[in-house]
Amino acid sequence: MFLIVALGLHLPLFVYPLLRLADWLDAPWWATVIAAIPVVGGQTISRAFLRHRRDGPARVARLAVDSLLGVSSVVLLLMLCAELAVAFAGVAPAAAAQWVLGIAVAVGMIGTLVALNPSVVRVALRSPKLAAPIRFVQISDVHIGSRSSAFLARVIACVNELHPDFLCITGDFIDARAVTVDELRPLRSVNCPIYFSIGNHERYEDLDDILERLESLGVHVLRSETMRDGPLQIIGIDDKDDALQVRHELQRVMVHPEAFVVLMYHRPRGLEDASAAGVDLMLSGHTHNGQIIPFNLIVGRVFEHVKGLVRHGRAHLYVNQGTGTWGPVMRLGTRSEITLFEISPGENY
Repeated sequence: MFLIVALGLHLPLFVYPLLRLADWLDAPWWATVIAAIPVVGGQTISRAFLRHRRDGPARVARLAVDSLLGVSSVVLLLMLCAELAVAFAGVAPAAAAQWVLGIAVAVGMIGTLVALNPSVVRVALRSPKLAAPIRFVQISDVHIGSRSSAFLARVIACVNELHPDFLCITGDFIDARAVTVDELRPLRSVNCPIYFSIGNHERYEDLDDILERLESLGVHVLRSETMRDGPLQIIGIDDKDDALQVRHELQRVMVHPEAFVVLMYHRPRGLEDASAAGVDLMLSGHTHNGQIIPFNLIVGRVFEHVKGLVRHGRAHLYVNQGTGTWGPVMRLGTRSEITLFEISPGENY
C-alpha cells in the first residue's frame, strides 16, 4: 500500500510537471529523459541506494533530490495556476514555464534559509511548586546524519547564548548509522546539563551505539528514568508506536507530587495520562508541524496537537516544531525552532 501511494503521488508531483514544462519549453526528448532521472526517480534512488551513505557526493545527491521533493507541492500549485493563465489569459506557454521555475527556485531558497536558521520561541509559565525561577531550553528533531555537525554547532551556540539551567533533547537527534563522536562534539560545549529521550529515528538506527556516544559526551540519557534536582524532576520516556506508552511508562517511575515535573516524550500523545500522573510540563516534538505545506494538513489528521502550547488540567504540553529538518532542508509555512522556557514562581495559568 505504501508503494502504491508513493508511486501514485509521483504522477502529480513529478511526472505531470516535468512533462508539461518540457512541452511548454519545447525541450528535446532526450533532455526530458535526462531530467526525469533525478526528478522522477530521485527519491527511489536516494532511499534505495544512498540511505546509509554519508560521503560528500552522496550527501549532495540526497540534498538535491530532497530539494526537488520540498518544492514539488509548490510547483504543482504553480502549474495549475499556469494552466489557467495559458488557457484563459493568453499567456505564452514558454513564459508560463519560466515563471513557474523562477518562483519555485525563489520559494525553495527562502525555505532553505528558514530551515538553516532556527528561531528562538519563548514560553513563559508559572508554578506554585517553585520558590525561584528556572530557565531551560528544548531542542528536538535535529536529525544529525541528515544534517551536519556544522548545523549542530550553530544550534549549540544559540543554546549557550540563552544561558539555560539545563537542555532537553526530545528525540530524533540522530537519524543515521555510525554518526561519530566527532560529529556530535559540539555537545561538549553546552554550558549546562543535557537530558535526552529517544525518538523513533534513534530506534531505526544503531540505538545502543548512539546512546553510548551521547553518554560519552556527558548527556544524561533517560529511558523511563528520572532525574531529581531540588524542586525539579525530569522524566524521560522512550518513543514507541503505542498510544498508551505514556500511561504505561509513568507507572514504572516515581512522580514526586511536590516537585515541578518535566516529562520528555518524543511524540505528542498521552497528555491526559501525563496530567493524571502529576506531570506539570510535557515536552514533545516529532510532528515538524508538517515542515512543508500542505503536509501540515496531513500531520494534523494524525496528531491532535502539532505545535505550540496546550493545557489539560494543571498540565501543559509543548510541541516543538523541530530544530532541524528531515528530508528536504527546507521549511515552507513552518519554522525551525529552539524553545526557551521561563518558569516563574506563582499560580499556574
